[in-house]
Amino acid sequence: MTTNQNTSHSKPIVVDLDGTLIKTDLLFESANQFITRHPFRLATLLKWLTQGKSYLKAQLAQDYSIDATSLPYNRNLISWLSEERQQGRKIILATASHKLLAEAVANHLGLFDEVVATEGDINLKANKKRDLLISKYGDRGFDYIGNDAADFPVWKAANAAYLVSSSASFINRVGIISNLTKIFPSDQPSFIKPLLKALRPHQWIKNILLFIPIFAAHQFNDSSSVKNVFIAFLVFGITASSVYVLNDLIDISDDRHHHRKQLRPFAAGNLSLLVGWLLWPILLIFAFTIAVLTLPITFTAVLLLYFICTLSYSLKLKQIAILDVLILAGLYTLRIIAGGEAIGAPLSFWLLTFSMYIFLSLALIKRYSELALISKVGKDGRIKGRGYIKSDLKLVSSIGIGSGLLSVLVLALYVQDSRAAALYHTPQWMWLVCPILLFWICRAWLITHRGQMHDDPIVFAIKDKMSLYIGGFLLGLYVLASIRI
Repeated sequence: MTTNQNTSHSKPIVVDLDGTLIKTDLLFESANQFITRHPFRLATLLKWLTQGKSYLKAQLAQDYSIDATSLPYNRNLISWLSEERQQGRKIILATASHKLLAEAVANHLGLFDEVVATEGDINLKANKKRDLLISKYGDRGFDYIGNDAADFPVWKAANAAYLVSSSASFINRVGIISNLTKIFPSDQPSFIKPLLKALRPHQWIKNILLFIPIFAAHQFNDSSSVKNVFIAFLVFGITASSVYVLNDLIDISDDRHHHRKQLRPFAAGNLSLLVGWLLWPILLIFAFTIAVLTLPITFTAVLLLYFICTLSYSLKLKQIAILDVLILAGLYTLRIIAGGEAIGAPLSFWLLTFSMYIFLSLALIKRYSELALISKVGKDGRIKGRGYIKSDLKLVSSIGIGSGLLSVLVLALYVQDSRAAALYHTPQWMWLVCPILLFWICRAWLITHRGQMHDDPIVFAIKDKMSLYIGGFLLGLYVLASIRI
């Protein structure tokens, strides 16, 4: 959209960085990396802040390992700037981010004739940015591209205003105080859509595992147990969403190098990192408050263990090959244990062992899929942020298939166990579960070897018609085994 074409092409174009050239903020990016690398040094961050924002930015910039190649850039703006530069216009990067970070971005893009940024005691924002630009180019001696209210003083002093925004009200405000010449629509979605995507409510389907104990113990006629397990499902869902947000904040650098994960809200710059750091603890406190007030204390203890294991996995354990998939299998098994604690039902050793083996197999399917993709596209042979290399493919496959087959053997032992069999009127129906599950596991690995598996096997199972048919058939066998015929 163009509102005015009278801009002089002899004047330099000054471009803001945070929220304009890139869809994120480098202060938040550097603070996020500092916190995730040094989680026990939060007091240091606060101490730096008390000494001024420019001092904070300088300290974070020295600690921050910026990867300018993977930042979420505004590609439409970059294309336009390239065209303007080819026509001989001078392009200036002016930002409140620290100069070390701004120069890294400028060096990567190769678009800018000069970089002015925060350094020393000057936080180059709003009035200070305006004053510096006027001193260098004169009043009305430059055109300016920005995106938020902090840019108002600069737009007022600019010859022409360029804006990155899709907000009609904000566009009108800029048009009132400046010579608004060109608008670059923001490709960021509304707040709600990326927020829901970050919470991943579809992943709550994994928490159906909490219902296994109530069916295994045949307590589904007990209203108190049913109520408790539904509350437990809600609590685990909120906790899981909190963990997903935290995990995305921790993994943001690695996610930007992943073919699918780079589209996650924080990695893509569609959701502010500040929102994430406010959101996850609020969700976590809310979940634990519900758990403490409504469910047995033993359930809350399992929930706490789940969170600690997940946090440890996100911070470090996911980088250790084999241990990472064992932790994932353990997290699924903890859901079953939590379901048992919610209703006070004892759990069979065979059931928990079956859970560990089958979810270990699914976790290894996930790793195999990632490794196979890397091998196919010819990358450097390592999953970024993980402890695997391409040559591990065959071993990962062998362990995963073996674990899946062992899970069927353990399930057979569980079904044949006299205490489990006593819960069913016709336990013979449950014998059919084993060959059906064996078919599903072998089929899943066959699809994986053919390169057709989704990189999250749980998502695959939800979307795969055959898996849904098999799930329905297994449920029917459970009903037949439970009722009198």
